[in-house]
Formats: sequence, structure tokens, C-alpha cells
Amino acid sequence: MSIDFRKRAAEVIRIEAAAIEQLSQYLDTNFNLACQLIFDSKGKIIVTGMGKSGHIGSKIAATLASTGTPAFFVHPGEASHGDLGMLSKDDIVIAISNSGETGEVLTITPVIKRLGIKLIAMTGNPSSTLAKLADAHLCVKVEQEACPLGLAPTASTTATLVMGDALAVALLDARGFSADDFALSHPGGSLGRKLLLRLEDIMHSGELMPVVAKTATIKDALLEISKKGLGMTAIVDERGKMAGVFTDGDLRRILDQRYDIHSSLIAEVMTARCITATAQQLAAEALQIMQQKKVNGLIIVDADGKPVGAMNMHDLLRAGVL
Repeated sequence: MSIDFRKRAAEVIRIEAAAIEQLSQYLDTNFNLACQLIFDSKGKIIVTGMGKSGHIGSKIAATLASTGTPAFFVHPGEASHGDLGMLSKDDIVIAISNSGETGEVLTITPVIKRLGIKLIAMTGNPSSTLAKLADAHLCVKVEQEACPLGLAPTASTTATLVMGDALAVALLDARGFSADDFALSHPGGSLGRKLLLRLEDIMHSGELMPVVAKTATIKDALLEISKKGLGMTAIVDERGKMAGVFTDGDLRRILDQRYDIHSSLIAEVMTARCITATAQQLAAEALQIMQQKKVNGLIIVDADGKPVGAMNMHDLLRAGVL
């Protein structure tokens, strides 16, 4: 018997997409209240939930934490056996239960209330016990689960996840959370490398930096380019300030002209108005400049216009920025 797996998969996607589409109707005053409670809080956000709701809650806590809202997940079973000691009066609890009647979650709500901690509930049942106990209730009700038996949490967990993302991003926007802020919590990944890495971290400096004087010959410049292996060299004046640059591309452009590389000065063929960068610039910003200007390398200069380093596309590639 042939089974059409794709037909069932398409139906699942349709049901879950419909569940997400219907969420906007629940962005009411309770959503504003939940956001305001978290925004005004001086403590942490503790997310809790059992089973599949717990898995979704863990992800919501991680998203909040990475977007400027300190948060962590606590299993309700562990909470009732000591982990409630993590809570303080300035904290806020987000409790997730599709039915709103999960025993392990309801068991810890009296303690939460006694401590005076604000409670935000995310349920699919506004009339449930948990919803009624909450200071703010975020409804994540769905018309049907994608599971044909109507048993396995599918559309409901997707809706809950999306509501959590909506909460996190709304707070991110309200806090003015920036790309630099995001990078600080992701220093080990590619995002961190792109957003935190500066040219001073990857540039070739000191004896590794290609540089010759204006009085050097074209031959001298070519030897410097070959020696340093960056496909270019900085040209400096008598004060050591940037006068221009000469690249492999410049060499190709002068091949059909009658220059004696042994006697002609590099100042005659260099590019005087060259693009430079500073050591404090972000590597990602340098990549954007290089792509816009269609160059393969940059000379890095200090505040006095003196070259202090050089880098090329290969350096960005090795650093994981490209």
C-alpha cells in the first residue's frame, strides 16, 4: 500500500499555520500587561511548565535571556522540591499549561502568590484555574491539534512558542536592545564574531604589515607585496603618513604601459585616494565597505593617518566573518 506522507505533512503545516494566524486575536490588554510587568521588573523571569509545555518554556526562557530579559527555566516538579528557593519577590513567573490544570504547576502557585511574585499564565483555556490565578493571562488556544488523534501537543505548542517569541521581541524593542547587546550574549558563535570582532583583532601589524616609502621603486613595492602576501602594500610619505596604496590589480593595469620597474618610482603608479579603515572598526563593517567599493583589502590607519595594519578578504574568511 502506497502512503502519501507529503499529504499528511501538508495538512500538519496548514493546521499549525492557521493556529499561528489566529494568535493575533489574543494580543489584547493582557498581552500589554504581561509585557509591562516584565519590563518594569527588577528581578528575573522564571519560566515553568510540564512535558511538552516545559520544552517550549525552556526555549522561551532562552529567547528572553538572549534578547535582554534575564530568564531561566525551572521544572515545576523540581520547583516543589527545593528549586522555589531560586525565586525572589522581584521576580516574575511565566507558567505554561495548555489545559491550565496541570497539577505540578498548580501545586507551586500558592507559594508564588504568598511570595508576592507576579504570575503570567500561558494557557489554551481562559477559564482554567491557572488562568484565573494569573495576574496576566496570555491565551494560546487553538481550534485543533495537527495530531489526527487530537492528543499529541502540536499546534498548541507551536502557538505557545510563537506567543513567547512575540513577548520576547516586543520587550527587545521596548528596551532598545541593539545588535551589539545581542553579540555580548553570543560571543562564541558566528553572530558574535560578526558583531564583536574588530579590525585590530585580525589585522597584520608590525613587521607583518606591507609598507614602502614613496621614494621606493615599483620593484621594491612588488617585492614587499610578495613578501607580506596580502596582495597590496601601503605607500607612506616622508612623515610616515599614508600617501597611497599599490595592489595586484594596480600592477595588472600598468602592464601595458612603459614603466621600468627597476627605476620608476611607486609614487608614479600608486592609487593616492585609497580607502582606509581604523583599528576600532568592526570587521563586519570592513566587509561591507570592501564589498561596496569592490576591493580585496584595506590599510588600517591611526588618528594621525599613519598605517598601523593591513587585512584582506582571506583574513575575514579565517575569522568567520565572511
